[in-house]
Amino acid sequence: MPTVERVSGGRLLARTDGVRAVYADAFGGPPWREGPDRAERYLERLARDVARPGFTAALAAEGDTVLGWATAWTTPDPFPADRCHPSIAVALGEARTAAWLSGAREVDELAVATRARGAGLGARLLDAVTADRADGRCWLLTSVAARTAVAFYEREGWTQATHPAPGGAGHAAFLGPRHPARTAAPRPL
Repeated sequence: MPTVERVSGGRLLARTDGVRAVYADAFGGPPWREGPDRAERYLERLARDVARPGFTAALAAEGDTVLGWATAWTTPDPFPADRCHPSIAVALGEARTAAWLSGAREVDELAVATRARGAGLGARLLDAVTADRADGRCWLLTSVAARTAVAFYEREGWTQATHPAPGGAGHAAFLGPRHPARTAAPRPL
């Protein structure tokens, strides 16, 4: 039975070969189609991310074999202007972005090896990096093209708070199942 445990950034970085392999497996196929070079770039980013305020991580393993991991941290205030954050801020508006996301726990990455899917590891990893947030203010963003990921988050009780154009590509923000604003999230048209 695989174990899932919260780990320090240092312990996660000590498992770089396993993290790299799971990243390449989880994000190599559709819709991500990220090549091996992206796994290397992720490891470089992870080495910086462990220093972020509120950084937390969880690792799923069976013996010495990494089967998955999740990382999260506290979203800065003011809200970031890098990666996909600007499109989320525009979709929610300044007031909602500040109230709902700034200062909340942002789940950055969640990856499970293909061979380990369907055993509840993703749910256990997600819970490991969010359950201790007393106020429930947790959120994440994902590509709406990642239909399997979107369905997974919905099954786990996460609420889609931003909605790209119908049939469009883009990213959506999801509020965690205990996020106080989840019932106020706009519904798609």
